Amino acid sequence: MEHLLSSYEAEGETHFSANTQTPLRADAFLKTDEEKILAISKHFAAIMEELGLDLSDDSLRGTPHRVAKMYVKELFSGLNPANKPGISIFENKYGYHQMLIEQDIEFISACEHHFLPMPGKAHIAYIPNGKVIGLSKINRIVKYYAKRPQVQERLSKQIFQELQEVLNTSDIIVVITAHHMCVSMRGVEDQSSKTTTISYGGKFEEKETRKDFFQVLNLGTDTVIR
Repeated sequence: MEHLLSSYEAEGETHFSANTQTPLRADAFLKTDEEKILAISKHFAAIMEELGLDLSDDSLRGTPHRVAKMYVKELFSGLNPANKPGISIFENKYGYHQMLIEQDIEFISACEHHFLPMPGKAHIAYIPNGKVIGLSKINRIVKYYAKRPQVQERLSKQIFQELQEVLNTSDIIVVITAHHMCVSMRGVEDQSSKTTTISYGGKFEEKETRKDFFQVLNLGTDTVIR
């Protein structure tokens, strides 16, 4: 058992995932949200009891239900494809073919290794082809994929691939910078470090195009352009 636990811990520290898609069981959505909330509530109550907490206390009595509802309806609502936002696409009537940037999109995700918060910002740009997307829809796409247990590398890829499919172009770049509470609250307990991931394709494969993007954001180019 000790060897198995050490193996799990090592896997979590390497942040390795072979899946671009969030790993889900085939029966993931056979239960209703209400059934899931009831089941999770019972499981979380058992966890609290194992920690020695008194669930008869007025302050703690409703915690299992509150946590379960938060998991299903809020924190991890992006797991359910029924919650995927509708995407508005428009003809590029203005003939705009330069870079379009939506920056500082704030989100809070959760690390899938420890289920601790992962707040961050996404900066996204694309070069319109025949279609443009409603600006608020970019934010909604980010929040949809963030609202699930995540690995930051996967989150970047999922947003990139979604926009690639919707806009029918690979001329897209997604940059995410996030603060991992699993790093600041446990293990090394580093309070200041952040993680940045980048997914891009098409014209953003060109160094000068990426340079233009990062200069607009004023993020600096030394480590991302070389």
